[in-house]
Amino acid sequence: MRASSYPIVSSLLFVLSWPLTAGAKDQAPGPVIHQVTASPQGLSVNCYLVEGRHAVVAVDSALTVSDSKALRAKLDAIGKPLAAVLITHGHPDHYNGVFYLTEGKAVPVYATAAVAKVIRDWDARKEQQWKPVFKEEWPPQRAFPDHELKSGEKVKLDGLDFVVHDLGPAESYADSYWELLGPSRSAFIGDEVLAGSHAYTNDGHTAEWLQNLDVLGRTLKGAKHVYPGHGPAGDPSLFAWEKGYLLAYRREVEALRGGGEKLTDEQKATLVARMKAAYPDAGNEFMIALGADTVAAELAHARDDVE
Repeated sequence: MRASSYPIVSSLLFVLSWPLTAGAKDQAPGPVIHQVTASPQGLSVNCYLVEGRHAVVAVDSALTVSDSKALRAKLDAIGKPLAAVLITHGHPDHYNGVFYLTEGKAVPVYATAAVAKVIRDWDARKEQQWKPVFKEEWPPQRAFPDHELKSGEKVKLDGLDFVVHDLGPAESYADSYWELLGPSRSAFIGDEVLAGSHAYTNDGHTAEWLQNLDVLGRTLKGAKHVYPGHGPAGDPSLFAWEKGYLLAYRREVEALRGGGEKLTDEQKATLVARMKAAYPDAGNEFMIALGADTVAAELAHARDDVE
């Protein structure tokens, strides 16, 4: 059976904008959300430029030098100052481009304490792992969060209220999401959902990730807009899509691992073929095999704990 899919972005930089209107005639118009999607080389990661009346707030950034510079050009074209950058989690495709966004500006960069720690602790290792792959496209300078928040803490920026919520380990070692309060309640959920993309499972917390998706589905049931780290924006139904993907991936790995903690090359090839057949339009196919051993070990240890 072929799973439902989402369109894949193939342009160098893809931008969509949504005005979040306040509704009542006597209220000021709501912010405009610019979804800026990076190139496929940059994993088609989303940055969101939240344009308020007088300033812009960025949620996450980009991975590569080219996409980061293109993102900065989009910000400059809006013609309003950058008030802050909000980071959802500590994977480089979401924070690598912060330096370019903030270069020449005194701009605060907000994250939970857990997310900030993951970025500091893992940045050098991520560079060692991925710079040989991206070469000159790997940003030589990177900016880290300099304002750490507790879960539930609120930040007011250009009259907009953002609240950060800690999610613990899931897609990464420390996830969070940012909620934009107001009549058009919105949530920037990072990689809790990779809509229309194969998932990055190599951090080994798919069980916790599944739990998070159930919690988010309940907590954000009334949200008007859900903005994922990859793929098109949508509504809370995105959580069910991601849950279906993760359950399918875990099921296939469990069927192939034969009680072991790793998959053979042949088993990985079978996994790739099965996931591509189930999600034929999904991008980032390299992620299927990338996380196979990690998830096999996770499933093996979970079974050991039960026994």
